[in-house]
Amino acid sequence: MAKHKIWNTDSAAKEVANLWGGIEGELLAMLKTHIQITKYKKGEIIYDNGTIPKEAMCLLAGKVKIYKDGINGKSQIIRVIKPSEFLGFRAYFANEAYRTAAMALDNCVVAHFPMTVLMKMLQSSYNIGFYFIKYLSIEIGKSDDRTVNLTQKHIRARLAEALLFLLDSYGLAKDGCTLDCSLSREDLANIANMTTSNCIRTLSSFVTEGLISTNVRKIKILNEEELKNIAERG
Repeated sequence: MAKHKIWNTDSAAKEVANLWGGIEGELLAMLKTHIQITKYKKGEIIYDNGTIPKEAMCLLAGKVKIYKDGINGKSQIIRVIKPSEFLGFRAYFANEAYRTAAMALDNCVVAHFPMTVLMKMLQSSYNIGFYFIKYLSIEIGKSDDRTVNLTQKHIRARLAEALLFLLDSYGLAKDGCTLDCSLSREDLANIANMTTSNCIRTLSSFVTEGLISTNVRKIKILNEEELKNIAERG
């Protein structure tokens, strides 16, 4: 996908259809009729905890964090949504309000259409249904792993895993070693399920060991293999 692609309803519908393995005829026409595009600025809320889901959403450009406020208002980042991924549909399928919130991590473009339209399309297309079954199955597996890792691993392993998670979610910038994202230490600590002070101390330790280098909110990965070793050792 082109990084600075200009989206319209037609191109957005084609992108969504491709994710589903292709739809044609009346289904594609239905999608094109109902799909809309909304742009969000960095820091804007896309949906909020406790609200009722009404629309299917697909991220076309940018990054979105899915997070939940826990005890004493501490925020926990649950996952990062990348372009060409859906978000916010689980609550509708479960017939409940959102249990999480979604915020734009940078400027984002989101395609959205009514969930009632998606349900009509699901009844006519095996491909669409299988897409969401597969997506949810993969996320459940990741969630299982993450639950164990966040509760049983040492803070060094949790931070190493968080950095690898960011590497997988964002990729690298043009220099080939800097994470293509800009996160606060608080956000990074939330991903790793640790206090901000512990996060800062452990990052400093990783810098001293030559595993990473930091510049304000930018982090360079200097030794990915050793980070993997630390994450695996726990």
